[in-house]
Amino acid sequence: MSGIKASELRQHVVRPTLKAINLWSEAAENLLLGTAAQESQLGHYLTQVKGPALGIYQIEPNTHKDVWKNYLKYQHELSDAISHLTSDRCTWEAKDSELITNLAYSTAIARVIYYRVPEALPDANDTTGLANYWKQHYNTHLGKGKVKEFIKHYEEWVA
Repeated sequence: MSGIKASELRQHVVRPTLKAINLWSEAAENLLLGTAAQESQLGHYLTQVKGPALGIYQIEPNTHKDVWKNYLKYQHELSDAISHLTSDRCTWEAKDSELITNLAYSTAIARVIYYRVPEALPDANDTTGLANYWKQHYNTHLGKGKVKEFIKHYEEWVA
């Protein structure tokens, strides 16, 4: 069971979005596809079951706000590039809904969540490294996600 075909998501959303905000790398692209596979089964779920997370990357509204308040607020060029991806720049509620309805915007925010981490991304073809990076920096030790689940979903739907 999955949502969007990974090759379509890669070609039409992830790669062009990351290039538009100047944060593309093969590793980042693969990490985001793996994140979407793990978090929402590539869009099968757009809202978290029994939780607040939204969109294909299952970004929580509080995390979304933190990205803007504590990082993008100080990164003017990047915040401008991401703002140009939104259809409504007025309210937080509208921006939160963009995590569900706007694949480019949610991809950019998910990328920034990882970009804020000082640790370098793993090799693009190191599925275990990508899984561990996701667990440590996205799902965190408090999250219910498991490294072995990420690897399984990545190999099943992305690789």
